[in-house]
Amino acid sequence: MMKRYVYINDDELSQDLYCDNRISNRKYTILNFLPKNLWEQFSRFMNQYFLLIACLQLWPLITPVNPASTWGPLIFIFAVSATKEAWDDYNRYLSDKKANEKEVWVVRQGIKKHIQAQDIRVGSLVWLRENDEVPCDLVLIGTSEPQGICYVETAALDGETDLKTRVIPSACMGIDFELLHKIKGVIECPNPDKDIRRFDANLRLFPPFIDNDVCPLTIRNTILQSCYLRNTEWACGIAVYTGNETKLGMSRGIPEPKLTAVDAMIDKLTGAIFVFQIVVVIVLGIAGNVWKDTEARKQWYVLYPNEGPWYELLIIPLRFELLCSIMIPISIKVSLDLVKSLYAKFIDWDTEMIDIETGTTSNAANTAISEDLGQVEYILTDKTGTLTENKMIFKRCCVGGVFYGNESGDALKDVELLNAVTSGSADTIRFLTVMAICNTVIPMQSKSGAISYKAQSQDEEALVRAAARLHMVFVNKNVNILEINFNASIVQYEVLDTLEFTSDRKRMSVVVKDCKSGNIVLLSKGADEAILPYACAGQQTRTFADAVEQYAQLGLRTFCLAWRDLEEDEYREWSLMFKEANSTLVDREWRVAEVCQRLEHDFEILGVAAIEDRLQDGVPETIETLRKAGINFWMLTGDKQKTAIQIALSCNFVSPEPKGQLLLINGKTEDEVCRSLERVLLTMRITNSEPKDVAFVVDGWALEIALKHYRKAFTELAILSRTAICCRVTPSQKAQLVELLKSCDYKTLAIGDGGNDVRMIQQADIGVGINGREGLQAARAADYSIGKFRFLKRLILVHGRYSYNRTAFLSQYSFYKSLLICFIQILFSFISGVSGTSLFNSVSLMAYNVVFTSVPVLVSVLDKDLSERTVMQHPQILFYCQAGRLLNPSTFAGWFGRSLFHAIVVFVITLHAYAHEKSEMEEVSMVAFSGCIWLQAFVVALETNSFTILQYLAIWGNLAAFYIINWIVSGLPSSGMYMIMFRLCRQPSYWMTMFLIVAAGMGPVLALKYFRYTYRPSKINLLQQAERLGGPILSLGNIEPQERSLEKDVSPLSIAQSKNRSPVFEPLLSDSPNSTKTTFGTPFDFFQSQSRLSSSYSRNCKDN
Repeated sequence: MMKRYVYINDDELSQDLYCDNRISNRKYTILNFLPKNLWEQFSRFMNQYFLLIACLQLWPLITPVNPASTWGPLIFIFAVSATKEAWDDYNRYLSDKKANEKEVWVVRQGIKKHIQAQDIRVGSLVWLRENDEVPCDLVLIGTSEPQGICYVETAALDGETDLKTRVIPSACMGIDFELLHKIKGVIECPNPDKDIRRFDANLRLFPPFIDNDVCPLTIRNTILQSCYLRNTEWACGIAVYTGNETKLGMSRGIPEPKLTAVDAMIDKLTGAIFVFQIVVVIVLGIAGNVWKDTEARKQWYVLYPNEGPWYELLIIPLRFELLCSIMIPISIKVSLDLVKSLYAKFIDWDTEMIDIETGTTSNAANTAISEDLGQVEYILTDKTGTLTENKMIFKRCCVGGVFYGNESGDALKDVELLNAVTSGSADTIRFLTVMAICNTVIPMQSKSGAISYKAQSQDEEALVRAAARLHMVFVNKNVNILEINFNASIVQYEVLDTLEFTSDRKRMSVVVKDCKSGNIVLLSKGADEAILPYACAGQQTRTFADAVEQYAQLGLRTFCLAWRDLEEDEYREWSLMFKEANSTLVDREWRVAEVCQRLEHDFEILGVAAIEDRLQDGVPETIETLRKAGINFWMLTGDKQKTAIQIALSCNFVSPEPKGQLLLINGKTEDEVCRSLERVLLTMRITNSEPKDVAFVVDGWALEIALKHYRKAFTELAILSRTAICCRVTPSQKAQLVELLKSCDYKTLAIGDGGNDVRMIQQADIGVGINGREGLQAARAADYSIGKFRFLKRLILVHGRYSYNRTAFLSQYSFYKSLLICFIQILFSFISGVSGTSLFNSVSLMAYNVVFTSVPVLVSVLDKDLSERTVMQHPQILFYCQAGRLLNPSTFAGWFGRSLFHAIVVFVITLHAYAHEKSEMEEVSMVAFSGCIWLQAFVVALETNSFTILQYLAIWGNLAAFYIINWIVSGLPSSGMYMIMFRLCRQPSYWMTMFLIVAAGMGPVLALKYFRYTYRPSKINLLQQAERLGGPILSLGNIEPQERSLEKDVSPLSIAQSKNRSPVFEPLLSDSPNSTKTTFGTPFDFFQSQSRLSSSYSRNCKDN
């Protein structure tokens, strides 16, 4: 393990070894901005392609148009991207400059002086005052508090708003204020890392302070960069990590970009168009060369030379390549980036997603994946703080085998418990003592004498408050001395050691010494499986196990409390091992856990405490609605099985018997897990055809074995099951389950509220964080953050669905408008000797893409095919988005066919109306160009579902702007189209031609649309009709879910075959493969119509 040596108060030694405290989050410098930014932009295939086209256009022999027609849009698009990057980087520079130039106090050569934060060096002694921001990572060596503690706010680091205590190392205890300026020593610590919860280091002070003794350091002895000093007059510390090497600096980084399903489909369609373009170019190139060698040389006016250069055969194909390059729209990426940014802003601005209680608004941190929200198939959710409020209330307990709170539902009001406290029952007093002091809670006393508690864990705060209600009041913590006020008498305990909670040990213990009697005791609390198996020989734990079971059935969180008397010799021997383990720099956590195990046994079980964590408002309704939308739910929790099942039942995760069925997967060995897994799989296959809500339940131990040894079988189970409850799972297991579902090509969304959910959130296709009581770590790591779980319904059904619909239209329309103009150019080549000559001039082509066809479609971000109320009432229609029904090869083929048809209409009508001896080439070009613009306007109008003022202005105002701009250009003698538009607009034949183009182009499209709406309407069409006619919209009760079975030939424990979202809910839409034909009962009984969509809603699951 690499490590560094920090020499205290001697920053000269480390000046050349380690970086200074200058923070830099900039991506560019003034010198490297242009080359680096261009390199990044040209790393994309499409940009490379357009650059190649633009360079080819510089060759006068082959270019059919002015190079400006490609260079103009290309430079504009690159300039927009570069400007955005430069602006973002400039803002980062300003933020860095502000932090770097902040004034701080340091000690140099025994004198306190002001310097800029960027000049701090590793080893510097930094002085902080109350409310100062910590400029770098410091090891605390002194505070104004005689107990050697200080309070810090870590919200900027981990999002947790509760104050945390930090304590100076034992070696620095008692050092006089004046001597701190002269302190010398060395800190041995690991190289910089980003783990904000660990700091395994050692401290040696040089004489005369202490005789070179080793003092272990932990994260509790540090104050990290960006924290704030609170409620403490002053504190000082040694800089150990500076600049970008602080833990916060190491945590910074650009997350891996996520590719949405829509983006992946667009990439595939772009590839298909590119292949089509190459075929067209080859065919037309060959045809052009053949015509040139056979017919062109016979025409005197063509003036082809008899002999040409060696590259003559390449000229015509290259001309067609330049002519057809417009097939791939150059503006599609910028357009999509722009509208996706607007989708994110719509989420930020949504007033219906504001948590009134806390004032928390929703936030979209990732602006690129909004359309994926509309294609979610699996939601994996945490329980505590996500589905529940994370407001813990002590409800019941079992002490010494006696149950309290069962009658009243509140143990704090139970007369028998109050009498036991009053009479001084030994078991009860010890039970309350463990509740009061086996924790990391900090009591805070106000000027009025009222005591409040600051706790990192809501569970601990609930236990301490409950103990206080029962007259065991935790009143003060003075360094290692704890004061308890019990029945008006003060009891003091000295904390000798703290055995901190870890997710592996699942318990926390403290070793305390009774200051009055001198007795040393071990107090422990934790999960039942971490306490009950370690009971002392002879103690019966059956009653406590029954209490845990009973409370779990009620959905309560349970803690077992235990006590153990220690002999002084035993403790002294163990303490030496504990200190040694805490001093190691390699595998410290593992060694400490091993030493803790030596003490945490032979417990005397005192009792069980049960805490209620109520469901958030709207959770059952949200889950029920999203399940109707075809979304499957998995609950991933660290809580015990019974509690998780009870919460799942109460929030509509699974249905109660007989409609629902829970299948348990358990076992401690490979054989047991294998048998359990096979049994559950067999049951799942049998019940697959039954209309039953089947879910499986698995704990962390069995899950670990299943994922390691029976991954294929477990994956098949994941495909078959609509719901899963995974209990006692670790953060890494949560991430593994997300990865498992992603490997089967399911679109996953993970939602959580705490630091233990971060890995799961980052692993999922979409990560959603809740701004909860556990801090903002999850929200900061997520793509989206919301105030409460219930807002997830609106995030998916409204924002996700609208974003998908709009992006699907925008991307296909972008290809349509480019193909339209390109097909006209190809058709023109057949009457121009297949020479690759352009019908349109360069200015028109540039304006077509940048102005005339971009503005109308960009306002499609306001389009709503259905009202928000209808979408929320009928969540089943999300199926269209999940199945990709609006953007796929079939729909794209429709737009492709439409562009070819419209090109033929424009070309043929224009040719017959204006291709005669009196017409100029520019007139024919402008007529065809006008026809394209008119068709664009009507196509956008036809595809728009909800009109606003902005959309009217964009569509018809853009059409008017086309004529105004062309009139202005026609008035310029040097424009190349002098007076053309004035002459055309005065001719009735021009307007008749426009009418014929629109009628012939839009007539069949309208007829097809009318036929589909009338005789084969989709569910969306029928809902639209209901909205427009103001008729009744049926309730969700008329729509029954329908499940699909896997193929009959799925082999046992194998998932190599294709998956058919089997019990994955699919609404009974007539568009779905399994829907049945029925007749209409009422005009709006639209969920029983005849139409069917394709049955291609299945993908291949990757073999794991």
